[in-house]
Amino acid sequence: MTYLIGLLTVCILCFFLYNLIIEPLYIFFFRKPIYVHFYPIPKKATKTQIQILQNEFEFYKKLSPRLKKYFEHRVAVFIKSFPFYGKDGLIVTEQMKVLIASTAVMLTFGMRNFVFTIIDKIIIYPDIYYSKLNNTYHKGEFNPRMKAIAFSWKHFLDGYEINTDNLNLGLHEFSHVLHYQGLKNSGTSASIFAINYSEIMIQVKQPANLKRLIDSDYFRVYAFTNEFEFIAVILEHFFETPAQFKQQFPELYEKVRSMINFSK
Repeated sequence: MTYLIGLLTVCILCFFLYNLIIEPLYIFFFRKPIYVHFYPIPKKATKTQIQILQNEFEFYKKLSPRLKKYFEHRVAVFIKSFPFYGKDGLIVTEQMKVLIASTAVMLTFGMRNFVFTIIDKIIIYPDIYYSKLNNTYHKGEFNPRMKAIAFSWKHFLDGYEINTDNLNLGLHEFSHVLHYQGLKNSGTSASIFAINYSEIMIQVKQPANLKRLIDSDYFRVYAFTNEFEFIAVILEHFFETPAQFKQQFPELYEKVRSMINFSK
């Protein structure tokens, strides 16, 4: 009995030592978590889900066999974590669930914490829809008050028609969710996001840097609407034209890479 109590005490001390000292110091010096993928009992995607990934999601196709298993696990977990609601007569299909989940998983694939806690539902419309949030028509939106993310399915698919136009509705809206969660939550992934986000905004707000970003015509004008739109747009660029991004703005690219702990 004494042995078990001693072992339990050591385990508790190790847990607090790791979480309060070891990993925070590692993050401070290296700007990344000690580990990302660890799944003692990984969830398996269904054959249908894997087939959709293989046929329709380029990011997944380029992964190694080991990383594909991690990706499949995360997609399966994501789909189980959120209800999907079809609006205006839309019937939600497995394709819709897999592609929406895959977009979120792609964005957070370098992060340990990948299931969003600030949304609890996913809403899908067939096309542009009227939003009561600001009394206008939308292709997609993140509503933190309602804990919901919504998409026009037509425009969600349009985001993947051309992989190099830096226009991806799914990535854009999930980037808003990631941004909001990264600044509101605590934990490893949120801390790394917040540190790099703060440094990005300090750099961007310097007049010379801002002028260079605008004059480049690389980022669309909408990026400069506010900080949330800027982060969403640069994340679209990070995934769709990484080589060009890295060539034109290497320092900003490196900060974004560190912010989501992933290299394209």
